[in-house]
Amino acid sequence: MKTIKELSDQYDITLLQECFEQYSVKLNEKQISQFLKYYELLLEWNSFMNLTGITEYQDVVRKHFTDSVSLAAYMDLSGVNTLIDVGTGAGFPGIPLKIIFPHLRVTLLDSLYKRIRFLDEVIRELELTGIETIHGRAEDFARPGTLRESFDVCVSRAVANLSVLCEYCVPFIKIGGIFAAYKSEKSSEELLCAKRAVNVLGGVVKEKADFILPDSDFHRTIILIHKNQKTPKAYPRKAGLPAKEPL
Repeated sequence: MKTIKELSDQYDITLLQECFEQYSVKLNEKQISQFLKYYELLLEWNSFMNLTGITEYQDVVRKHFTDSVSLAAYMDLSGVNTLIDVGTGAGFPGIPLKIIFPHLRVTLLDSLYKRIRFLDEVIRELELTGIETIHGRAEDFARPGTLRESFDVCVSRAVANLSVLCEYCVPFIKIGGIFAAYKSEKSSEELLCAKRAVNVLGGVVKEKADFILPDSDFHRTIILIHKNQKTPKAYPRKAGLPAKEPL
């Protein structure tokens, strides 16, 4: 891994530090190196597979890295042990959260094997431990006898209706755990429509935080859903049904 001096000659490290400090996250040298290596790997792999349409350094720092760690401003992760990122894609928000909270035991779940290969390479190059990747669908791994109700926290930045996301994600968390949904600014109507789904799946909306990413006009929302009872065994339904017939 390159030294901080080598990286500072190539990238604006101050931008990375200042964006994170907006959410009370102070990076050490190792973490800075990890984020910048992550960026380089993202560019390298994005040249031959579709990981992200956002590739400029400043945009990746703000719209991927900083957005991923923004959860730290609204939830104390220092006492959390296990976290699953459902539909992780290129690793957001799971890998940035792992970098700044190295104690977390993180599971990255994605249905596309090519993305899993990329994530495995990132984990190896960044020398991350206590993190695993799983190739598969949420509908399969949240069923009884698999990873159901195994995690303290579930996160997702997947592009899906909140009702659908809840059916995919709430079954993964233990009673007393939190599902943190990363959404766009147009989430108020989604939240209203998702109230029945949240209730049916055993949860209750704890908080809705609206904010703008640092030095941008990019509006974001984090919705925290607390799980207070077991999810009925009927959920999640088989593949396709949650999106076709949202709760």
